[in-house]
Amino acid sequence: MESIVKKYQQRFRRIKDEMGRWEELQSRLISQFSNASSIIQRLQLILDSRNYGVLKSIEGIEDAVLRKQMDSLQAIFLSINKTMEEFRGVVSIIEKMVRDSGQLVGGGSAKQLTAKQLKQQIGLKPTLEDCLSGLRILEDMHQSEYRLKLSVVSALQDLALKPKSIGDLSALQQLLIDQPNIPREEVQCIYEIIFAEEIS
Repeated sequence: MESIVKKYQQRFRRIKDEMGRWEELQSRLISQFSNASSIIQRLQLILDSRNYGVLKSIEGIEDAVLRKQMDSLQAIFLSINKTMEEFRGVVSIIEKMVRDSGQLVGGGSAKQLTAKQLKQQIGLKPTLEDCLSGLRILEDMHQSEYRLKLSVVSALQDLALKPKSIGDLSALQQLLIDQPNIPREEVQCIYEIIFAEEIS
């Protein structure tokens, strides 16, 4: 039983590494989102010919400025999509660890063990139930947060098509920054349970 718990702890260490990667992707996505938001906010001004003043005398200036901004926005959206693919990669790794975790408790499903065995604790080590539950919670958090990020990115792309509706940009960005589906305290609590004997 103790050796199985140690194997679970190895998986949690791997997930912790993936969560570090997630934080790097989060910083990148916020920067990309901010850059895209800036362009979307400018589009309203660019589309109003009154803002060009004496530059209006230059033939095709409005189209040229708009095209340049749209090209930049498209490049940012391509980068955002690549970042989202990397987020999906992290989620897939966590999902695989959860799927494979049943093999650690008898080569099949955890249901093969009795409830008493799952709750059995050796010293300060976590129970198998703690390990299974912690993995599933982390999986659910990251799946939910990934889906939310997809929705926010989709909403941003919709706003690019109708720049007059830019009031929601700051709210969307704040939602992205907050990562509401990954409460840091809950994640910390899971890791304290799994690695209790190392902390004490």
